[in-house]
Amino acid sequence: MSKTLIAPSMLASDFGNLQRDTEMVNKSEADWFHIDIMDGVFVPNISYGMPVLQAITKHATKTIDVHLMIIDPDRYIKDFANLGADILTVHYEACTHLHRTIQAIKAEGMKAGVALNPHTSVELLKDVINDIDLVLIMSVNPGFGGQSFIENTYNKVKRLKEIITENNAETLIEVDGGVTDKNAAELAHAGADALVAGSFVFKSDDQLKTIKNLKQVANS
Repeated sequence: MSKTLIAPSMLASDFGNLQRDTEMVNKSEADWFHIDIMDGVFVPNISYGMPVLQAITKHATKTIDVHLMIIDPDRYIKDFANLGADILTVHYEACTHLHRTIQAIKAEGMKAGVALNPHTSVELLKDVINDIDLVLIMSVNPGFGGQSFIENTYNKVKRLKEIITENNAETLIEVDGGVTDKNAAELAHAGADALVAGSFVFKSDDQLKTIKNLKQVANS
């Protein structure tokens, strides 16, 4: 069984000390940088855009996992590839032609992810599961950090794992929202391969220790 990956969400970092926080993640036992891009249209908040991503990738030494919470993501696929994204995740709810979007992401040399909001069924991905490298299950409503974890997430992860297995797919499952050391083990046991943690990591007194402990709990 592969190790459960930890992806600190840079949305919760200190933007006034972005290089410091990026280098902290580099030094930590985390596996990925999780980058949330919000447009204020698809979600009711604006996060940061390409200049901030560029500032992070300038110093980051680990996988860049970009989560687009924007409408019409196809317009920016090439731009995010040029900025160094390794994984580019788009929302099912934002893509009229999802299969085409997935293929466009892969054509730029990135891994393709698809995110699902809490109300969106995993069954909708059956027809494209073999084309997707990663499915991001939102365990809170997207747009703001620090929200409470939605309990139905465990059922969604378990069912998605069944769909992946039934189709002999190699798709990874990532969970984003309200992840802490209290639910990490149960999420991993349900089938999650990667856990995004924002406030839990960056608001802790010892971020390196928090990441290390979260990884140990997730892989217990």
